[in-house]
Amino acid sequence: MKITVDIDCTPDEARKFLGLPDVAPMQEALMEQVQERMEANLKALEPEALFQTWLPAGLQGMEQLQKMFWAQMASTSKDPSSGDKG
Repeated sequence: MKITVDIDCTPDEARKFLGLPDVAPMQEALMEQVQERMEANLKALEPEALFQTWLPAGLQGMEQLQKMFWAQMASTSKDPSSGDKG
């Protein structure tokens, strides 16, 4: 014997019938916090803010960055484990 029961109700009605809590207000509050944090992080990605963070001393910072790159290139060219015998 096979019995089939079809129940036509909304998710909200099913939640109330099963005694589950209404989490919609909590989800809305959480989504507002997520949105605020994302907006704050996007403001930090503005080109001017990035430039000030990465190169606070202007051209002097650029020179230091260039020296760091050259030092890294020089150290990798002298590295015997790199497979370069020359």
